[in-house]
Amino acid sequence: MRLFAISLLLLLANNSNSIYANEQRFNEVTLEISGYALTAEVANTQALRSQGLMYRESLEANRGMLFVFSRRGYYSMWMKNTYIALSVAFIDENGIILNIADMQPETLTPHESADIAKYALEANLGWFTERKIAAGAKVFGLEKSNISD
Repeated sequence: MRLFAISLLLLLANNSNSIYANEQRFNEVTLEISGYALTAEVANTQALRSQGLMYRESLEANRGMLFVFSRRGYYSMWMKNTYIALSVAFIDENGIILNIADMQPETLTPHESADIAKYALEANLGWFTERKIAAGAKVFGLEKSNISD
């Protein structure tokens, strides 16, 4: 019986380690927009971009996620399996915000870039509006987000 209990504990420990081994890890970058700092997790691979902020229950103030696309293009974002209301800023390769859209949790409504984008920056709903950040603002620090794929 004792050997069975020890074997079971070892098996459970192994399984929990394998769960964490498959979890994607995000690097972070501090961005500056109109004098405001935002710390963003960097989604710079297809796997990280696919995961995004899904299944999270909350997002701390002045934090967000920066999606770095491997190519410039027209991109859209939606909120499948995302429980937090978010705003997304689409950003061109020069760091200029093209447009900002507000997104409601657990919806499939596409929110599209107004022009060719290189990045999308998600923050808590209203983060950009509360700071009077709008299209045309420059985002600094994007060069630290280097592409992985």
